Amino acid sequence: MSPEIAIAASHKAEQLERALRRVIRGKDDVVRLALVSIFARGHLLIEGVPGVGKTTLGQALACAIDCSFQRVQFTSDMLPSDLLGISVYSALEQEFQFKRGPVFTNVLLADEINRTTPKTQSALLEAMNEGQVTVDAQSYELPQPFLVIATQNPVEHHGTYPLPESQLDRFLMRVRMGYPEAAAEREILRSQGGASQLEDMRPVLTGADVLEMQAAVKQIRVDESLVSYALEIVRRTRESDYLSLGVSPRGAQALYRAAQAAAFLEGRGFCTPEDFKPLAVPVFAHRVVVNGHYASTAQKSEQADQVLREIVESVAVPV
Repeated sequence: MSPEIAIAASHKAEQLERALRRVIRGKDDVVRLALVSIFARGHLLIEGVPGVGKTTLGQALACAIDCSFQRVQFTSDMLPSDLLGISVYSALEQEFQFKRGPVFTNVLLADEINRTTPKTQSALLEAMNEGQVTVDAQSYELPQPFLVIATQNPVEHHGTYPLPESQLDRFLMRVRMGYPEAAAEREILRSQGGASQLEDMRPVLTGADVLEMQAAVKQIRVDESLVSYALEIVRRTRESDYLSLGVSPRGAQALYRAAQAAAFLEGRGFCTPEDFKPLAVPVFAHRVVVNGHYASTAQKSEQADQVLREIVESVAVPV
């Protein structure tokens, strides 16, 4: 990728980031990680207690890239067909016709995904991994770009079903949205909350722009020393006494793509260690499983972050 193309694309990405920051106050790091996920052709899992802006972030992202958008509120009685669609017999045509579900969109906001059963959660696996769904032995392509932005409440909340490891592994990264700082919360109240800002939001990019930028990210150069650095972190997660499940090869690929996207957002055509190191925890934390030495799932989640931070710090950064 030429420097001129990199700079022009980075300028568009910067406009998108500024637009999102006007809606999501005081969460600049979360906004940046969300953009990394989009441009790395990945799906995003946003975790936090109710009312901190998870859904607003998903809606703002969809609005800003001017793509078709569907929001699905996941509930305990939801069926896979409610998401994918269903074949209905037509008496007029005397044949079954497929009625497409809300998954046939560019941006799918899966709100509170862990409030539905594992059977319905798993209905998204093929869509997220292959960009298609199969119903009654017939495969249907999904629109491109295709992005799943899922929100989930902390798993210790009442009425939640923890996502299985195979489902979590399909998300490029998990970001946490906590309570805003005092100054940011005051600004939110003064601006009458994020909803009014969202109503005034206008598209910054198009779906075609997103596809072009995703293609540009693939061309970001990654030195062999950085590949070795990433693989060393992955190896140590598999050998750690604190983890019963280390990072999968898919997880290693996810870090590689995320680092390329981070370099792209900085307007560079090559990666540096600073693109890899800060992303290791958000890309890996939801893919590892901590040994059962801790009292609750919440503690395990926090412990996974801590173990990964220690592993990352123990690996020498290439010069």
